[in-house]
Amino acid sequence: MSLRFSDRTALVTGHASGIGAATAALLAAEGAEVIGVDLSQGQDVTDPTLWAGLAGQLAGIDLAVVNAGVSSAAPIAELDFADWRRTLSVNLDGAMLSVQAAMRAMIGHGRGGAIVVTASIAGLKAEPGTAAYAASKAGAIHLARVAAKEGAPHRIRVNAIAPGGVDTPIWDGMDFFGQMVTDLGSRAAATAALAQMATPLGRWATTEETARQIAFLLSDDAATITGAVLAADGGYSL
Repeated sequence: MSLRFSDRTALVTGHASGIGAATAALLAAEGAEVIGVDLSQGQDVTDPTLWAGLAGQLAGIDLAVVNAGVSSAAPIAELDFADWRRTLSVNLDGAMLSVQAAMRAMIGHGRGGAIVVTASIAGLKAEPGTAAYAASKAGAIHLARVAAKEGAPHRIRVNAIAPGGVDTPIWDGMDFFGQMVTDLGSRAAATAALAQMATPLGRWATTEETARQIAFLLSDDAATITGAVLAADGGYSL
């Protein structure tokens, strides 16, 4: 394996599971020192005091993966406002604070850097029942684009990735998915059925595949890419 990220330090939020865990593992395998932030460690990305306390530890970061997020599913007419606020808080407020902390560190040391925001194809394609999640991810996409423009004079690249179906634990908290697992007899059958229904390529991505896409955007191979949104959705948005 190459060591594209040797002598670099990376922040990864939501690093304890799913895409975050796969990305943290890949970056570490390719030479990066990884600083993980995750709710499982009592670290709430929506808390400004967390980021103030981490400022010293993050001062030397070269890379950041803004990945922490939660799921949500309900029609607008039935959407509980508390759930709306929870979703927007983690997926958008938390993303802003994470990007802000990363940019402050990178501007401070003057070497530039690269940031990837984990958004979702739901932020680009409207579907019923996704209002809170989709709005939060659409906001995260535009946050990344604005950050790219602000970061460019400081040699900070900022991009977003918009995955479609990825087999992660985030699905397990969604009622409709739980019902599919029950109806079809297994989690694997439920994921396969969803992929066949909506994804032209006929399958979901693995977290490792998504991690490799994120790593590309962070790497020097993407040196002229900033403000982009990589739709990694198996053709779902076609």
